[in-house]
Amino acid sequence: MRLLLAPDAFKGCLSAAAVCRALEEGLRRVMPEARIRSIPLADGGEGTVDALVAASGGWFQNVSVTGPLPGERARVEARLGWLDPTTAVVEMASASGLPLVSPERRNPLHTTSQGTGELIAAALDAGARHLIVGLGGSATNDLGAGMAQALGMRFLDRAGRLITAPLSGGRLREVAAVDGAGVHPGLAGCRLEVASDVDNPLLGLLGATAVYGPQKGATPADQAELEAGLAHLIALVEDATGRRVRDQPGAGAAGGMGAMLLALGSEPPRPGIELVLAASGFAAALAEADLVLTGEGRVDAQTACGKTISGVARAAAAAGVPVVALAGELGPGAEAVLSLGVSGLFSLVPGPMDLPAAMARAPELLADAAERVLRLVVALERRDRQRFRVEDSEGCPSRAPTAPAPGTGRSGP
Repeated sequence: MRLLLAPDAFKGCLSAAAVCRALEEGLRRVMPEARIRSIPLADGGEGTVDALVAASGGWFQNVSVTGPLPGERARVEARLGWLDPTTAVVEMASASGLPLVSPERRNPLHTTSQGTGELIAAALDAGARHLIVGLGGSATNDLGAGMAQALGMRFLDRAGRLITAPLSGGRLREVAAVDGAGVHPGLAGCRLEVASDVDNPLLGLLGATAVYGPQKGATPADQAELEAGLAHLIALVEDATGRRVRDQPGAGAAGGMGAMLLALGSEPPRPGIELVLAASGFAAALAEADLVLTGEGRVDAQTACGKTISGVARAAAAAGVPVVALAGELGPGAEAVLSLGVSGLFSLVPGPMDLPAAMARAPELLADAAERVLRLVVALERRDRQRFRVEDSEGCPSRAPTAPAPGTGRSGP
């Protein structure tokens, strides 16, 4: 049997590669001889760099950058992923991500995306001519202004002075003019792809602030200020670049980072999982698979809207390959993935268990769940083989008993 393992990370618990190792351990208990291929995946957020580097056999480059809160842990160690000498992948979560801000300090009025811009600049300086930027997991709502500062875009105040301090979501209305003439020259010759699992516009009830501001720590009063700042600055950026981007799908990703990247000439944002699947060689691996196992920490109604499991299910359904999904938790609406091509959906937890215990036992629970799934698949295959042999024996003239020839009392030839 040929098995393909294609999970996302179990956030805060196991990387996608570690999930693959645990799944393989359980599968080998049942079928030591199975051909197992692992492709760790991500959907544009945390783990995207790891997934693409693992799939391509690439390498990492550590870069010290400005953190999302310059006054708290001012510098953070972020990573570039190199897929080949001219193709790099940047994960916003590693430079400007929510986990880098302590819960009590989370407030998008004060966070900046400057570190992500420094990471992009490092890639361009090192010769990147194809850049993939994953936008998931951000702590920011600054329109990507901090990122743009790091790439050479100039923001001037009302007195015409250059703003040099990192721009944050609460400072956007200080900007009176935008000058893009000094933007990093490497962008001109670089293919810029954006991986995002959301398609929100920049502003309004479905925009960056209204939908994602609260989970980053914004109060209702904060949201009003953030929305006003985005509306103010995007008008200046659009005038400076000549690109109308605010209403494009994905412009609201990562607190407006999607809009700024579009203004800088990126391709339209793509669902992160589609981009990762394409870059990882998933289609070729799928063509050789009999069964796919995927999974992530929580499956709920949002999973069907561009998350890893949904992308895997759609691709596998198109190829006619069954998919089983494993999850640490099944939330409301989890069954939506069944309509996308998931054949079976199972929780890892065998009984009542609190979250810390489940996370501590995650490798064991994954291995046990994979073992149970494969035992069921093997049993069903054995039944089908037996049924085929019986039906073949009953229906094949060469194997069926031959009636005696009329009047002879003997069997026919």
